[in-house]
Amino acid sequence: MDVPIIQKKWPLAKLLLVTGGLLLVGLLAASVFTARSASGLRVDTRRLTISPVSRGVFQEFTALDGVVQPLRTTYLDAAEDGTVQELLVEEGATLTPGQPILRLTNTNLQLEMVNRETAVFELMNNLQNTRNQLVQNRMQRQNQLTDLDFQLAEAQRLFDTNATLYAEKVIAHQDYLRSQNAYRYLVRKRALARQALRQDSVAMMQQVGKMQASLGRMNSNLALMRRKMDDLLVRAPVGGRLTSLSAEVGAARARGQRLGQIDALSGFKIQATVDEFYISRIVVGQAGEVLVDGAAYPLRLTKIYPQVTKGLLVDLQFGRTEPPGLRRGQTLPVRLALSEQAPAVRLPKGGFYQQTVGNWVFKVNPAGTRAQRVAVRLGRQNPEYFEVLAGLQPGDRVITSSYEGYESHAELTLSAGTD
Repeated sequence: MDVPIIQKKWPLAKLLLVTGGLLLVGLLAASVFTARSASGLRVDTRRLTISPVSRGVFQEFTALDGVVQPLRTTYLDAAEDGTVQELLVEEGATLTPGQPILRLTNTNLQLEMVNRETAVFELMNNLQNTRNQLVQNRMQRQNQLTDLDFQLAEAQRLFDTNATLYAEKVIAHQDYLRSQNAYRYLVRKRALARQALRQDSVAMMQQVGKMQASLGRMNSNLALMRRKMDDLLVRAPVGGRLTSLSAEVGAARARGQRLGQIDALSGFKIQATVDEFYISRIVVGQAGEVLVDGAAYPLRLTKIYPQVTKGLLVDLQFGRTEPPGLRRGQTLPVRLALSEQAPAVRLPKGGFYQQTVGNWVFKVNPAGTRAQRVAVRLGRQNPEYFEVLAGLQPGDRVITSSYEGYESHAELTLSAGTD
């Protein structure tokens, strides 16, 4: 008879112990593999940029693209409406102050000028006629006074004679009274004539004064019209180069419309746009420099434009020396200082910052065979350097190229690959 064979089972504790051991061995193998993978990533040094950490002068600045502009620019605007009749110079010409540039024509203004001149001439004629009339009236009044003086003298003589004869009882009383009344009548008549002469003179003088005042106003208006007519001939207000002339024969130009501009022949400035990020740190008097043919020329910020459009527009002027051969519109690299110069530990800028945000870097060992991940603390920056506050020392070498693909590794093995 067959005897059933009973299979032996492992105790639970033994089973758990074996399983735990296997898991531990697996974890150890995985950690070893991961550690080897993380620390042993081999990287070709030809794909890297390795930069030294140094101690030197650090200054915070921002790099700008400056455009050369004339130090002074004078704009030409049409002072009166008109049609371009004649161009007297060409664009790019060198002008002297007062030199004619172009001529406009305006028939309405010319007609108004003729009408005002006619009105002035008419008023001048009326004034002359009034003066002539005043002279004639005065002469007529003076003739009347002369006649009255003669009549009064005769009347007085007759009255005095009759008074003597009447006292001697030679003439009748009626003859005496008649001569007396005639004399008194002529005295009153002469007084009235003198008063009329004075009043006529005053009235005529007042009328002449009003006409002279009116003539003065009309002459002032006429002078203003002549200046407006003169404005049709556009002249150069200052000397310089006519760098722009927006006018063609036959083209209509409205009052205030831009006709061109004149740039000063001597002196240039740099005009640049500063990123809005630095607006709060930009002030008049700020220092800067521009590089021309490898030489640095100092600049000083002299003007900040109030409007902010895609940045803050500023003007910078040269110091005592100005680069030779500058041309309007030329683009030059400008450095605008944001801080004073001070000694600091410096790390060259690079693509590593995009992955680390300045919290850590790969530091290369002295032999140049490995790069270890180390924590750092970076401070200020300019377009060339970061300021190192902690984690690195002068003489250290750091991988400053991009860390893309290396973020999860703590150490890199460096090798000089061959093609």
